[in-house]
Amino acid sequence: MIYITGDTHRRFDRLDKIENNNNNMIIILGDSGINYFLDDKDIELKEQLQKYKFKIFCIQGNHEERPENIKSYNEIEMFNGRVFIEENYPNLIFAKNGEIYNINNQSILVIGGAYSIDKRYRIMYGYKWFKNEQLTDKEKEMIINKCSGKHFDIVLSYTCPKKYEPTEVFIKDLNQSLIDKSMEEFLDEVEEKIDYNKWYCGHFHTDKEIDKIEFMYGNIKKLEKTRKENQFNF
Repeated sequence: MIYITGDTHRRFDRLDKIENNNNNMIIILGDSGINYFLDDKDIELKEQLQKYKFKIFCIQGNHEERPENIKSYNEIEMFNGRVFIEENYPNLIFAKNGEIYNINNQSILVIGGAYSIDKRYRIMYGYKWFKNEQLTDKEKEMIINKCSGKHFDIVLSYTCPKKYEPTEVFIKDLNQSLIDKSMEEFLDEVEEKIDYNKWYCGHFHTDKEIDKIEFMYGNIKKLEKTRKENQFNF
């Protein structure tokens, strides 16, 4: 069974609700927190997560290092796409941005990354901030060229298309004109150029649905089976 949830931020108690067998997998929609400190604290967490027999499939958030920038990760083939895995922790799987996976016989597009609204605070007070938290222009161009005109059963992203931003959860008195919305604007473009059945995202610390978009945070649910009979990719 495939499950899905939102940001965990190094807190994985909710995963205990899943039957602990190697036939299951959970998708975390960014900010898992597994690659945050980049020291022994991360190793200790990864050791703890070995108690789970199921796979943990992580999308890139913004408060974590990309696995491709960590020497211990290898890029390998999985789900008909490329992923990042460490030899010592094979159940911890990290998606590669822009990859199209076949998971549970569904075509799934993955797009991680977002801007940190607390970027200045983090830099000022010495908290972790990751300069590669957003996609580069080259990565965006690659995704548009790769995906335009195609159908996807599911899209998994960290942030959401700008038109769907849950403004009701925005921090009060935070000047939104100072926030870099380029990732959300890019996802607007993606959403306009593809066809899809369902779109999941995290980042906003809320659980809600609007149109075909579902925001996830603390909830865990089964990944929808969205493919219809006779449906095909363009």
